[in-house]
Amino acid sequence: MAVVGMDHIQLAMPVGWEGTARGFYEGLLGLSEVAKPPHLAARGGCWFEANGVRIHLGVEDDFSPARKAHPGLIVSDLRSLVAMLDGAGFPTSPDQPLDGYERRYVSDPFGNRIELMQLK
Repeated sequence: MAVVGMDHIQLAMPVGWEGTARGFYEGLLGLSEVAKPPHLAARGGCWFEANGVRIHLGVEDDFSPARKAHPGLIVSDLRSLVAMLDGAGFPTSPDQPLDGYERRYVSDPFGNRIELMQLK
């Protein structure tokens, strides 16, 4: 048996912050919200996807952000995205170079770390 793909990544968020999640993931990152199945929608949270990328945000009563573990998202125009995020109050930060990529880190509104990567 071998892993043949990835369906989604799940990040956590505090209870009741779905609107804030929509503003960041849909409004800034450009992912589209998709409906959760009814039996899962009752739990709260929201799902986003675009171009084969799927991010599920689930609520946690005792929420703690992922500050080290993170998704690495491939983007088409890192400079423009960084400018937009910085302008919206989500500062980005560089990290050590990685061959073949330009990259920055940003924290979502809940403190979860996200890596933004553009192929060189």
